[in-house]
Amino acid sequence: MSPAVFGHGHLRLYLLFVLDERPMHGYEIIQALSDRFGGTYVPSAGTIYPRLAKLETEGLVTKESDGRKSVYAITDAGRAELNDRRDELEGIENGIGDSVRRLADEVRASVSEAMTSLRAELAAGREAGAASSATASSAARDAAREAHEAVRDATTSLHSTLHESRSDARAQVQRAEVLLAEFRQDVRTELRSAAARGAELESAVDELESRLSRLRADVLGLVR
Repeated sequence: MSPAVFGHGHLRLYLLFVLDERPMHGYEIIQALSDRFGGTYVPSAGTIYPRLAKLETEGLVTKESDGRKSVYAITDAGRAELNDRRDELEGIENGIGDSVRRLADEVRASVSEAMTSLRAELAAGREAGAASSATASSAARDAAREAHEAVRDATTSLHSTLHESRSDARAQVQRAEVLLAEFRQDVRTELRSAAARGAELESAVDELESRLSRLRADVLGLVR
């Protein structure tokens, strides 16, 4: 198992550092962190949103609605904590550099292993092809070569299509995670606020359950 990217409490501080640049949506925060790691690490919505909620509770960030999205911004108290821990932040930045190198090494090792396996398979295929062609006619050899090239081209095209499809699918899954996390956080905050005021919540929760049940069925019907 790879070591943790952030030490205990460091992600919290780094979120303040990211938001000190400008207010951001949750997805923008995730992208900003991914960019700092050169794409080798992408934090999940389940990692980011609970920490943002805690920072908001502590008065270090604010959250405002912007249409369907929530915008997070650092507060004066958040900047004060950030300034008090600047030395610690420098250590985190150095640690990120080490993490990027480690993650990149893991990616290179994985790619190298895959290429080694692919070369072995191709070599085995060439040897098998050579043994067969020794007893084949010239026309058969030409046909086999053309078939091999057609398969190779089709495989290359398929791999490219699958890679693009998987990359887009991963991006859409991440987008869905952000939307779900924002929805959960917003609803939970409003329900807790209403409960603190002594509001009657049964009808609202019944409606929530009913609509979520229908939405779940609709969405799963689209992806299955």
